[in-house]
Amino acid sequence: MNRPLLFVYGTLRPGFDGPMAHWLADRAEWIGAGWTGGQLYQVADYPGFVPGEAGRVYGDLFALHDAEALLARLDAYEECTSDDPLPHEYRRERCLVETPDGPVKAWVYLYALSVTGHSMIASGDFLVTDQS
Repeated sequence: MNRPLLFVYGTLRPGFDGPMAHWLADRAEWIGAGWTGGQLYQVADYPGFVPGEAGRVYGDLFALHDAEALLARLDAYEECTSDDPLPHEYRRERCLVETPDGPVKAWVYLYALSVTGHSMIASGDFLVTDQS
């Protein structure tokens, strides 16, 4: 795969009925499911992913056709552009994502603030509602 990849775990997933999930699905190619190490937290009506050794976070991989334009729009959606006030709630980084075909590197939006007071999503899957 030569195109940049994006791993989504929350409101951008194909199984989530939201405007940005539909927007992404119309502009990027869904590759399949994947997971990465870390914990998922319920921040508000959306999740926050904190990478780490413990736990798994499940989501979906997309191949980006026009990565620069798509990521710029997604950075604005996640409010982590240079124009957004600090501190940013999210930051975009490349992470290792496991797939049925082996590991890949993909862009991921990581939660950048404290998770104190937020409930962990025990399943690691935002589309499954079992919080602890």
